[in-house]
Amino acid sequence: MSKKNDNGSNRSRQMLAQEAARIIVNQGIRDYRSAKIKAAERLGMSARGALPGNAEIEQAVGEHLQLFGSDSHADFLAQMRGAALSAMCLLSEFTPRLVGPVLNGTADESSPVTLHVFADSSEQVAMRLSELGVSYRLCERRFRSRRDQTDIFAGFTFHHADTPVEAAVFPLVNIRQAPISPINGNPMRRANTKVGRGLLD
Repeated sequence: MSKKNDNGSNRSRQMLAQEAARIIVNQGIRDYRSAKIKAAERLGMSARGALPGNAEIEQAVGEHLQLFGSDSHADFLAQMRGAALSAMCLLSEFTPRLVGPVLNGTADESSPVTLHVFADSSEQVAMRLSELGVSYRLCERRFRSRRDQTDIFAGFTFHHADTPVEAAVFPLVNIRQAPISPINGNPMRRANTKVGRGLLD
């Protein structure tokens, strides 16, 4: 491929990434592949070509939020991280870890606070939420393991500090083995309560 064609391909990927980011932020779509295909259709490009990777989309989302959100996004992110820290304190006995957009700084209005908590059973977490008077709904979350297989984990969705929270429950042995990130294929970045306080500072 010539340098000219190569530059054109890179520019197309960049345009697709930017449009996908706009769709994700404005429409609350969390499925990056769906956003990429929708962006390709909107720009009149083929979805069969070399689509931007999820890491490129994540970067474009961050850039979009900084460009169009500015101070308001910084305030929103601080509010979300404050709610996350409060939720982590609520579930402190389950060694909570913050993951996802709130941790990475790419959260938008449709993003929940996403936590990983660790217990012998999901019933322990359910019991604690009930004791605290927290109304919750059961859910299931799928994660890819290091062995490139998908595992299903129980989870809970609830509101805390006027913020939606999703908490996936992992066995205690998984506290040092994070699932694979769908963004970059590396182990998911996780933050404990101490790091969460540092984000607010």
